[in-house]
Amino acid sequence: MLAGLLLILFLAGSGAVSLRLATALAARGRIYTDPQAVTPKPAAIVFGAGVRNGAPSAILRDRVLAAVELYQRGTVQHLVLSGDGRFSNRDEPAAMRQLALRLGVPESAITLDPAGYNTLATCRRARSVLGVEEAVLVTQAYHLDRALFACQGVGIRSVGYVADRQPYRAALWYHLREFGATLSTAFGLLRSSMSDEG
Repeated sequence: MLAGLLLILFLAGSGAVSLRLATALAARGRIYTDPQAVTPKPAAIVFGAGVRNGAPSAILRDRVLAAVELYQRGTVQHLVLSGDGRFSNRDEPAAMRQLALRLGVPESAITLDPAGYNTLATCRRARSVLGVEEAVLVTQAYHLDRALFACQGVGIRSVGYVADRQPYRAALWYHLREFGATLSTAFGLLRSSMSDEG
């Protein structure tokens, strides 16, 4: 029993590591740190990342700042602000919108998605609900490989722009979490593929 459990854990762990390496390799050449080098796209997709009492977390604030930078440079014409909007005091899209408006982005250039509960849901809804076919994905470096993997899996042609503007608390945890989250994203895409075929 214990040996079987250990074997399952080993296989899951090695699979997660292999998949993480594969997504990192697939993302090479599609992730930019220099805004001048970012391939222009119609929209930027900004992923939610935590709100407390209506104020965006440091990670979320930096994502919005990076997306607004691309908008002001003319690299993108529209911002899709996606996250969990179920709770008024932790409404990620609403907090992102307020910050983007304060930074000078017009309301007409902003679309909110309050049902982007995770990375794959954001990508799926951007494609199927909002009709996004091409986008710059704006998030931190630790998250971009998975975001690109998820959006490619649902049919969005995308590149990534690194939103890191400072060191973040619990950065090691975020990096470690990506192993399991990438595996979960792969299973989510596989389930969708199988249900489409059925």
